[in-house]
Amino acid sequence: MGTTFRFTRRGFGQMALGLAASALLPGRGFAASPTETPLHGLSAFGDLKYPADFSHFGYATPDAPAGGQFNMSVPNWALNQSPLTFDTLNTFVLKGNAPPRIEKLYDGLMTSSLDEPDSLYCALASSVTISADRNAYVFALRPEATFSSGAKVTAEDVVFSYETFKEKGHPSLQITLQELDAVVAEAPDRVRLVFSGRQTDQDALGAFGIPIVPKAFFDAEAFENVTAKPIPGSGRFEVKAFEFGRYVEYGKRQDYWARDMAFARGLDHFDTIRIDFFRDRTIGFEAFKKGNITFREEFTSKTWATDYGFPAVVEGKVIKREFPREKTPTFQSWALNQRRERFADRNVRHAINLCFDFEWTNAQMFYGIYEHSDSCFETSDFKAEGPPSPAELKILEPLRDKLPEEVFGDVWTQPVSDGSGRDRARLREALGLLAEAGWKQAEGKLVNAAGQPFALEYMIDDQGFERVYSKFIQNLTSLGIDASFRLVDGAQYQERKNRFDYDLIGGAFSLGSTPTRDTLVGLFGSLTRDREGSNNFVGMADPAVDALIDVVNRAEDRKSLTMAMRALDRVLRARFDWIPNIHSESHRAAYWDMFGFREPKPDYGWPVERLWWLDEAKARAIGKA
Repeated sequence: MGTTFRFTRRGFGQMALGLAASALLPGRGFAASPTETPLHGLSAFGDLKYPADFSHFGYATPDAPAGGQFNMSVPNWALNQSPLTFDTLNTFVLKGNAPPRIEKLYDGLMTSSLDEPDSLYCALASSVTISADRNAYVFALRPEATFSSGAKVTAEDVVFSYETFKEKGHPSLQITLQELDAVVAEAPDRVRLVFSGRQTDQDALGAFGIPIVPKAFFDAEAFENVTAKPIPGSGRFEVKAFEFGRYVEYGKRQDYWARDMAFARGLDHFDTIRIDFFRDRTIGFEAFKKGNITFREEFTSKTWATDYGFPAVVEGKVIKREFPREKTPTFQSWALNQRRERFADRNVRHAINLCFDFEWTNAQMFYGIYEHSDSCFETSDFKAEGPPSPAELKILEPLRDKLPEEVFGDVWTQPVSDGSGRDRARLREALGLLAEAGWKQAEGKLVNAAGQPFALEYMIDDQGFERVYSKFIQNLTSLGIDASFRLVDGAQYQERKNRFDYDLIGGAFSLGSTPTRDTLVGLFGSLTRDREGSNNFVGMADPAVDALIDVVNRAEDRKSLTMAMRALDRVLRARFDWIPNIHSESHRAAYWDMFGFREPKPDYGWPVERLWWLDEAKARAIGKA
């Protein structure tokens, strides 16, 4: 869909997802946790699944064999990471392209579980104590915790990490920490995080998974300038080998301090995780066919439908399989950059959506394997249906004068085309909407009142998108729009995306089972409209949307959260900021038959490289031992 930026907070540094009631309102969810009492975990809604003496997470496999190498094609990444290339080992800043999975080097004070939607458990910390006013959290650090350098993790390291990330870190980290007022080292093994009093539980929980880095490392290194030297962490892995732009290998630390801790036991079975970088998907697929890559999640429909008949598949050495998706929203949409005046009118964005003939594209290009998305929250309970419920209206009515009238009727859904690829009725409708926005056809071109032509450049970093979306560009051109693709390399794509230098790009994000304030503000909030490097690709800045995000942020239970998210969904769909594109109901994966894994997979995350292990008997049987 034009580049897919697959963002997942669960995949980064154990940064947890959590959203709950206001920290100022007692008696609900996380806010009901006792104060002045050391706790082993925190839950946004309801009770923790695991008691203080739990031995391992239920999806972990402590008796699985350890060893071997996992060569993967990454399906998701975060912050400044790129799956196409890399030129820095610092993932905590906006500058540069870091390799995916470098988060494996780092632990946080707490970590999330993959079989609960909104819980955190102590990791670097042995306990967390909530202050009487619920605005501060005191963490006792584990005495065993050490960095890969051998140095002990101290409260000073925690203070340095939080203060540095808040001041100089990637915009996503700064947003996460915006309500954090102070971090105080009360003792070498005890640190206090103090919030503003405006925070909700989700603001606090979002901060507790931030990676901790050693202060001493930066005595001789400027934080913003670290590139070719790995920043030491206290996590399971360290950088074993790398060559910029080509590959990176993460090696398991044999001295990992937490290998027998409950939050880590039974996970991360491979000794080495290797990621190779390919600027061309075809070359990456060929590497998989040869066995140089041993796990691949497939996102190209043509490849999935037609190219998995190679000998290793026929011989049963490669397994092609679909796995169920997580119980989280599927967000895959187009972003028209409203910082450019011609895309600021809702009618223009609506018209452009009408030029995409999904029915034709799905049949001719996608081999019928995709669904047309109506919402940014597909495959979840957050997707609105029909007219607003009384609970949704209660949220929406106070904002009625600031919202499109369509919000209060049946929720918008994608129109169905005639499947011809050039539905004349829809194109006429699109022309009408463009005319309402001040654009008219003149001598075959679409121009405004000043005679300026309407141009639209679709920025991509993979040539395959030209084939898939060529009909979309043709339909735009037929209306008189000067529409074209702009193919750029991965580094340039990242740099232009960070500066919002594009007309149209694609984006796919993981919002998690309990969307956090920083995630929603990052995508939809006024605060991030002009913050370079944010995920607000479309340039939204709407006070009504900001108000709805605040309602979501202060939901007092999961039902309230769901109603608030549905209300937000109605508004987003009526506004056409993010234009929903396509989605799938499953993960399409292929792998060399040399692995073991537990089933069913967890409901709230699928980090294959953490969950699977090498089965030597299987590997020998296919000549991969």
